[in-house]
Parts: sequence; C-alpha cells; structure tokens
Amino acid sequence: MNRRRFVGTLSASLLAAPLAAGAQSPAKVAQIGYLVLDLAASPHLHEAFRQGLRDLGYVEGRNVVIDYRDAEGKTERLPALAAELTALKVDVIVALTTPQALAAKQATRTIPIVFLAGDPVASGLVTSLARPGGNLTGVSTLAPDLVGKCLELLKQAVPEVSRVAVLWQPGAVFERAGKDVLTERDVRKGVETAAHTLGMQPQFVDARGPEDFDRAFSEMSRARANALAVLPYAMFVNERRRLTDLAAKTRLPAVYAFRESVDAGGLMSYGADIAHMFRRAALYVDKILKGAKPADLPVEQPTKFELVINLKTAKVLGLTIPPSVLLRADEVIQ
Repeated sequence: MNRRRFVGTLSASLLAAPLAAGAQSPAKVAQIGYLVLDLAASPHLHEAFRQGLRDLGYVEGRNVVIDYRDAEGKTERLPALAAELTALKVDVIVALTTPQALAAKQATRTIPIVFLAGDPVASGLVTSLARPGGNLTGVSTLAPDLVGKCLELLKQAVPEVSRVAVLWQPGAVFERAGKDVLTERDVRKGVETAAHTLGMQPQFVDARGPEDFDRAFSEMSRARANALAVLPYAMFVNERRRLTDLAAKTRLPAVYAFRESVDAGGLMSYGADIAHMFRRAALYVDKILKGAKPADLPVEQPTKFELVINLKTAKVLGLTIPPSVLLRADEVIQ
C-alpha cells in the first residue's frame, strides 16, 4: 500500500475511534506533521523522536497522530511536501534538518515549526538563538570549536597525520543575505587555524552532491592527504555509507561529526549526540502543543557530546589507537 495513503487512512481511523470507553467528550488529538528528507536513512533517529514523545505521555493513536511526508532523498520534493502539511493545518511541523526546515518555513509563517539544524542563524531559520522570532524554534547541532576538537582527536589517534583533507559542501548551510552571518570564509579560516595549531596542513575538497564524491577522493589522493575530516553537513550523514567506503578504499583515517558515520564503518567521530537531540526536539513539540509560542522558546545548543571509535576499521587501516584516546571514548566498536 502507498505509504502516504496508509498514513492518511490510519490517521483517519484513529481520529474516528473512541479515545476512552464511556468518555463524555474525547480529548483533542494533537496532529504533528513530520517532514523528512529520507525516512529510511536513519530510522533510529526518528524512533528517538517518537520515544521522546512517549516519555512525555504521548501515545500515537490515542492523543497524537503523526502525518509523515518523506522526500525519499530528493530535496526538490521538500517544498511540495511541506505545502501538503500546511494544507492539513497540523498543530506543529517537525523538520529535523536544515533543508526540511527551510522548506517548511517557506510554506507557512503561522504553523509552529520545530527544527534540528546545524547553524539556524546562518541558514536563515531564526534571527537569533536566544530570541528566534517568527514561527520556528528547536535544536542546533552547532557547537563552538567542534571542527577544531575533531582535528585534535584525529591527531591524537593518528599522530603521524600531516596533510588532512577537509570535505565540505559549498553553499549548503552558510550562505544567507544579511549582516553578521557566518560565511564560508569564516568556516575555512577556523579550520585552517585549528589545523595549523596542530601541525597539520589542511586541503579543502568540495562536494556539492554525491555525484562529486569520486572526484573529491581522487583529488585527495593526488594531493597525498593522509587523513580526512568530514564537516558536519546533513548530506554527508545521509551518504555516510558511500563516504566511509571511499575512505576505506583510499585508506584514509577519517573523523566525522556524527556517530552514524562510525556505525557505518568510519574510524572515529566526535560531536553532539544526535539521537539525544531528536528526543529533545520532542520536548519543544510538547511545549508548543501546550500553548508556548516558538518565538519565546530559545534554540537549544548541544550539551551532550560523544567520542566513538571503530577498532575494526582501525585494524583494517593498520592503525593502533593509543590507549589514552580509547580511554576517553564514550563507545568503542570492537
């Protein structure tokens, strides 16, 4: 059965069912629109959001219905899907990465939107973290000095690293009209400063889409890079299996910003606990359903970080991770 038809049919049947035997007037069933780029890419993260709702007392089919709209990896479909959710007049739209949030913002200025985004100010989602303004709020995965910390841990894990390739996606997050915006030049400067402090020479390699990956890794090989740092873009998370396969093929020890890449075979990651932040997004939904306005809810920044190391990948690469680094890891995949 078509997924959208199934969800719609299920929602209708649940809304029609009595919520409690003998109830005089059924309690209002909250309707959440869930806009996702690729539902199959990270099912554990979407389950984390649903668990967050359950922890707050929401039971699907009893007091909440979630209407899913899945772009199945096709970014160009997001605006139309966001418009569909707007037409349904859902109580709140959940858009848990920057592309979805931007599409939802374009679709409605009135329905509350809860996002999880890298840099929501630079991408134009909100005017500031403390005072979001408008109808959007949520959780940011951006943390000061995150890339610098990733490079530091990579150097400690693989001390012989001297030339590090830095994979980035031009224009994906940091471009926005206006003042006081983090620019791509700022990002590059921050990476260069951190790398030089650690005695490493950075080589920036761009990839605007998955079709650029083969060319990007060829550039890394020609430049004789002996390590790789993957910057925290949503596209790189969605394409993590291909990236980790290419890193293994070119024998590049790589550090990522999200643990999902290590689960897929990457060497190591350091960054915000994304599953935890998906659960936190449910808290924002709860507050909005209880009457809070997005403009009055400051954007939350990450407070829980994790270092994950894949020893199976280290063995394949012929690396011995120092015990001092392993002791700092939150999880070691054997």
